[in-house]
Parts: sequence; C-alpha cells; structure tokens
Amino acid sequence: MKATIITIGDEILIGQITDTNSVSIARHLNAAGIVVLAKNSVGDDAARITEAVERALRDSEVVVLTGGLGPTKDDITKKTLAALFGCGMVRDEAVAAHVERMLAARGIEYNELNRAQALVPAACTVLFNAHGTAPGMWFERDGRAVISLPGVPFEMEHLMQDEVMPRLRRRFSLRQIVHRTLVTSGLAESMLAERIAAWEEALPSYLRLAYLPNPGAVRLRLSAYEVEGGAAEREIERQFEALRRLIPRYVVGYETASVQELVHRMLTERGATLATAESCTGGTLAAKFTAQAGASAYFLAGAVAYSNEAKRSMLDVPAATLERWGAVSEQTARAMAEGIRRRLDRRELTGSNHGQHRAAVAGSLFGGGDVQRNAQDIGQDGPPEPGFAAPAAEHGAWNVDPQTFRHLKAVPDGKGHAFQNRLQEIGP
Repeated sequence: MKATIITIGDEILIGQITDTNSVSIARHLNAAGIVVLAKNSVGDDAARITEAVERALRDSEVVVLTGGLGPTKDDITKKTLAALFGCGMVRDEAVAAHVERMLAARGIEYNELNRAQALVPAACTVLFNAHGTAPGMWFERDGRAVISLPGVPFEMEHLMQDEVMPRLRRRFSLRQIVHRTLVTSGLAESMLAERIAAWEEALPSYLRLAYLPNPGAVRLRLSAYEVEGGAAEREIERQFEALRRLIPRYVVGYETASVQELVHRMLTERGATLATAESCTGGTLAAKFTAQAGASAYFLAGAVAYSNEAKRSMLDVPAATLERWGAVSEQTARAMAEGIRRRLDRRELTGSNHGQHRAAVAGSLFGGGDVQRNAQDIGQDGPPEPGFAAPAAEHGAWNVDPQTFRHLKAVPDGKGHAFQNRLQEIGP
C-alpha cells in the first residue's frame, strides 16, 4: 500500500518553521507496512492544495495532510476539502462542546472564530482531537482515504496514534515493511561500496540497500517492502552476517550503535584504562567517552594542551618535534599521547593507575601554514607489555573541519582504524 504526505502552510515554504510532521507521519505509516511514495509541501492556496491532493490520489491509496485547520482566514484546508469532495459544511455538536470546554478552562472567550472550529465538511468522518480545538477529518473516494490533521505537532501525533493508525489497520489489509541498519566506520562511502560490490550485487531482488553516510560512519540499511515480516527479517540477518564476515574490522553494530559505545564496551570488558590529550578539539574527544554511563571504570584523565608551551610543559612534547613538524602533525600527536601516558604511569595526574593495560589517545586539527588544513591527526600510545601485534603508535586522518569534528562519533580512521583495532588486539 502506498501513501503520500502533504504539509500545508506558507510558513513551511518560506523556511519560517521546520516540517517535523511529515517525519513523524512517515514513521507511523512505515511501521504499519505503508510505503510513503512522496512528501509534498504547498502554501495556503486552495488551487494548489486541490491539485496536490488530486495528484496524490492517482498514485496512493492513503493521503495524509497536515496544517490549515485553525480558526483564522488563512486556514483554508477544511473549505478546500469540502469543495474537493463536493459537500457543504455542517456543525459537529461534539466538537463544539469540546472547544467550548477547552476555551473556558483556559479563560478564553468562545467567539465566532472559535465556533467555526466545529464546522466540518459533511462528507468527512470527524477524528476527535482531545488535545486541541481543530478536529481531524477522514474522507474516502473510490476506496482511497484522505486524512486531514492539524499542523500543531503534538496534536497531530496524538491523532496519528489514537485515531488514524487504528482506522488504517481496520480499513486496509496491510503487509509489513522491514528495515535493518548496520553501522560501519573506517571506510569512506565510495571505498565501502567498492569493497562490498559483489555482496550488494548478489542481494535478493526484493531487498534494497541504502548508503547513509554520517560524520565518522556509514550506515547500511537493508529494506524489504510489503512482505511477510518473519521471512524477510531472517533473510536480512543472513545477509548482514555475510557482510560482517566480509568487513569484520569495520562493523560497529546495528541501528544507533556508535564507535564510542563499542570502545566503551571493549575498554570495560578488558579492564583497560584511557586518557586523552587534545589541542584544537578542545576536549571534544574526552567528552565523547565521558558521555557514556560507566566511563569512570576506564577513563582516567583528559588534557587540553592548546598552546605549544602547554604541549611542552603538560605533555613533555619535545621542542624539536614542534619546531620540525609543527604543532598539528602526526609526530606531535604521537608525542602528546606518549606524554600523557608517561605522566599517568608516574601518577602525576590521577594518583593511581587502574587496569592491566593503559592506552592514550591524542588529537589535534591542522591549523595552517603549508600543512593541509582541516585534517585530523590521531596519535595513539599503547601499553608496553609484551604480546601486542600493533606498533607503539598508529596514525589516522579525517578530512573534516573543526565543527564537523565536534559531532564525530568515530575514533577509527580509514587507514588503520587505530583505536578500535588496537583494542581488539588487547587480550583479556
């Protein structure tokens, strides 16, 4: 079954407000197995609204509109739909009584504009709005449904949950839509697509793959539309298991999983401890870890050494390194990581050293000169105990700007995925 969503209001088209209603409506419809073909926004214009609804009815069994149901003259959706369905307006006494009670409770005069809220097209079924004065409306034509809802988001949400979705399930025979999302990190979208091309080509025809890039991660969503849910879910799981075997070191998890959550779990399970040393990132890297509940089990300290003097005095970065390679370089990032770990080992920052293993991560942003701007250096200094396959420090780079970095959810990079892989090499 197909649906179209239409949002109404000049304020949407001029960018005065953000349309969140269509997002919520799409989620409700999708969860019920209804495929959303299109989302359209139109202004407060009767001809445009009529054209949008007529066009939607040609392609969809369900059309959901929001907006334009208020009491003022620019709210024209009710009258437009009445004309479209060839009917007049009638007074709904239940709506009138509800509006009067709501206004009285708020100390608002029950005037002519508010009385007009009880006028509805004669051809519609009224959807009772317990949370506002504008009722929803349900129309039908040739076995297709047109549903009009108020534009106030929380009123629309309650009507979708309490009225619209139950009616759709009773009215139509709905099949399922199944989505499952695998989160990857460490490969850019184009590199990932090249790596998994054969797997993608072999997918069953009813499964659709979508690439959803985010800063620091690429999500892969498999979808099956209008299917028998159980069989599709099993096939999607089978396909993702095959993908995990194909790119094991790049898989973070499913749905909303993030790299910091994965690293949090790995550090906790291994009894490892962590410290960070940062420059231009200003503590953002540390904040990503400490935002996780239970981070106190492994996170020891974070240092923000912004100036060269701070790098020398706080982290023992050699002056020669700064002079030769610059403040923002792989060599300086490594020295920062080594410096904070040495200080922790000497108990200069925390007074204790928790856990069997210790790791330090240092990050800084290229700032100018002849060095490429807006790249990210991560230097990592790991534990000195024997039995580790990784070198003492690894380097990775992102081409991101400082603002983007503040939203990064990934520590690994496209070359060495240093931090995640290093932890995987640490034994229990």
